[in-house]
Amino acid sequence: MPALHALANPARFLRIARPLTPILFWIGVALVLFGCWAGLTLTPPDAVQKESARILYIHVPSAWLGMGGWSGLAIACLSYLIWRHPLASVAARAIAPAGATFAALCLLTGSIWGRPTWGTWWEWDGRLTSMLLLFFVYIAWIALDRADAERSGDGRVPALFGVAGSALLPIVHYSVIWWNTLHQGESVVTGKIHISLLWPLFFTLAGFTLFFAGVVLMRMRAILASQKVEARLRRMAAA
Repeated sequence: MPALHALANPARFLRIARPLTPILFWIGVALVLFGCWAGLTLTPPDAVQKESARILYIHVPSAWLGMGGWSGLAIACLSYLIWRHPLASVAARAIAPAGATFAALCLLTGSIWGRPTWGTWWEWDGRLTSMLLLFFVYIAWIALDRADAERSGDGRVPALFGVAGSALLPIVHYSVIWWNTLHQGESVVTGKIHISLLWPLFFTLAGFTLFFAGVVLMRMRAILASQKVEARLRRMAAA
């Protein structure tokens, strides 16, 4: 616990985040580029889905980070509610737009994949519908957080919403099991995809995750800098 409180100090956080941000960001970009290149040039077409299966190198990491982003946001919100660390609120604000972007990318790539596979751009499938709801929940949280900040709220309402919204995550994850759905079931962890097609996914999955972490740290630093400027302006106005 003392270590957690130490990391919650903005000054200590910034000393770690400044050098770590470009490292995570650029290693992530490099891994994503290599994974996409390998997936497009070094792997064979899927036996059933042919060339359309290659979209998994972007679709799977997007789905993972769309859900993982909300998990991180919920943990940050819970930490804020329990310990009232302002840095936890900053982390939630930094995570939300990044998570929403990857949720949207998941929906977009899923639609692109669905057109040749299902014959339609969109189907009110259990997985697609629940992921769309998660995207809307992201947007709702961002709007609620901004409204709370504009009325000088204490951040508890967005934090409560962030924790409550995590109830949607098991619905997204288990939707292919609970409902009769067009979306294929778990394929990566069950070994349904041959390793000759699968191996570049590990690079894009790691790359997008590091990229996501770098973007979140970048946004946290920007939010802290903005708060510092605002505090200085208020002191100058009061002087």
